[in-house]
Amino acid sequence: MSALLWLRRDLRRLDLPALGAARDAAEGDLTVAFVLDPRLWESAGVVRRAWLAASVLAAVERYDGRLLLRVGDPRVVLPALVDQRDLTSVHVSAETTPYGRARDAAVEEALSADDVAFVRTGSPYAVGPGQVRNGSGDPYQVFTPFARAWREHGWPDPAPDVRSLDLVDPGRGNEQRHAESMLREAVDACPLELPTAGEEAARRRWHTFLGERLGNYDHDRDRPAVAGTTALSPYLKVGAIHPRTMLADLAEAQGTGADRLRDELAWREFYADVLFHHPRSAWSDLKRLDLTYDLAADAAHLVEAWRTGRTGFPIVDAGMRQLAATGWMHNRVRMITASFLTKDLHVWWPVGARHFLDLLLDGDLASNNHGWQWVAGTGTDAAPYFRVFNPVTQGLRFDPEGDYVRRWVPELADLPGKAAHEPWKHGTPPGYPERIVDHAAERREALSRYEAARR
Repeated sequence: MSALLWLRRDLRRLDLPALGAARDAAEGDLTVAFVLDPRLWESAGVVRRAWLAASVLAAVERYDGRLLLRVGDPRVVLPALVDQRDLTSVHVSAETTPYGRARDAAVEEALSADDVAFVRTGSPYAVGPGQVRNGSGDPYQVFTPFARAWREHGWPDPAPDVRSLDLVDPGRGNEQRHAESMLREAVDACPLELPTAGEEAARRRWHTFLGERLGNYDHDRDRPAVAGTTALSPYLKVGAIHPRTMLADLAEAQGTGADRLRDELAWREFYADVLFHHPRSAWSDLKRLDLTYDLAADAAHLVEAWRTGRTGFPIVDAGMRQLAATGWMHNRVRMITASFLTKDLHVWWPVGARHFLDLLLDGDLASNNHGWQWVAGTGTDAAPYFRVFNPVTQGLRFDPEGDYVRRWVPELADLPGKAAHEPWKHGTPPGYPERIVDHAAERREALSRYEAARR
């Protein structure tokens, strides 16, 4: 008996149920593989591609250098590996995205022709999408009742550690070297400094957060100038740490910080569930509203000002510059910048969602695109169209001393305290742009368009 573990969004060794299932099925030698799928690789932005590459290279080390690497369509690569290595089963963590599900179904069909089992064990989520339903058996459309049912459903304990593994050496053939070369080139091409990748770095970051920041999380998570969040979203994206691991540790914690963080993990699971049930919502409005948008081409100069952090609204500009410089943006600021594009500039949310996915280390289709729809008012929110984020009041509330703005918008460095959020009241510093729109007027316009769509 021989088995293969095919890694995708589970680049770790601890708390990995599929690894235990593959080890048990192998009854001896186990092959662990990662396949660089050109369709996913080429569609990712340079930053997200670099983070994936760094994470795979870290996984190579985690598997003692015995991670087999291949480049190509998995529907071709996996059957070929089965033939070459006389495998009897292929093991995976179940995929839940529209593309991942279709790809896995095609691989499973190809393998079944040779009587090779395709075994799904676990998923990237504490509760697999599709498992939480309401009393009528239907999926949830709104977060709060979903989160309540999600907590009541519960999740398994972390998977036992798999300590003894007889891993097959992948060798140093041309295909292995080619894949390694692609990964290293992607890391080298990254225009920004990446965080330390890998499972061990993720766990260090998590334990530091538990020891130093969890107690203040409920307050600090909304303060972009404070290191108050876990900063683990890039690691969750590639599966260097599993939410089940985090939830198990939080079960031992007390206080509002632990409760709030469980809610934030529930948001991630909720959006994955929405995408599972509504695949078209990846790039289309979940709620079919006949909204009128300004074409991005006609508003190109405004969209470019938004992308480059030159809108004249400091909190918006700080967020967009943080994204470009680090591949990450504070979640509160993500909502502010998304609201500005959709409700101040009246541009359809996929324009912004695509830009975020190109630059974010943690760019996740379900969380990113449904978060954009939540802000735009076409997603899962129960009463969305009233919410138009005022970039000035948001800045004053969540960055009251102006530290976040001054860090990312150095033109405003000499404006003290909250003055940094309203530079036009203090003689706008040289080099900083005037506001590209009148927020009050654009808010009225946005609400008018939403009211017309509701009618």
